[in-house]
Amino acid sequence: MALATKTVKTRLAARPPQPDDAPKEQTMSQETEKPKNLRANTLPTDGFALCVDGKMKTRYETSQQATAAGLQLKQTYPVIQVTVYDAAERLYTPVELEAK
Repeated sequence: MALATKTVKTRLAARPPQPDDAPKEQTMSQETEKPKNLRANTLPTDGFALCVDGKMKTRYETSQQATAAGLQLKQTYPVIQVTVYDAAERLYTPVELEAK
């Protein structure tokens, strides 16, 4: 005994556009816009940055703060290469441990 199957194709009638379906314009104020992400390979324009193994890590206001943080890192991990980048002069200064 074979079963008969019947397929029915139906078309849905297109609904006329409603006034509520109009695309809504979204406005964002200047305060709510997200800041643009800075590129990873940009150098700072002011202050001092601590560089560890050639990568910028932390920005400091003074050279003394950056050097102190670099010395602390160098004492903990003597193998790493630590430099302080001066953004105004565009100069790298290596941080070395004092010889005992």
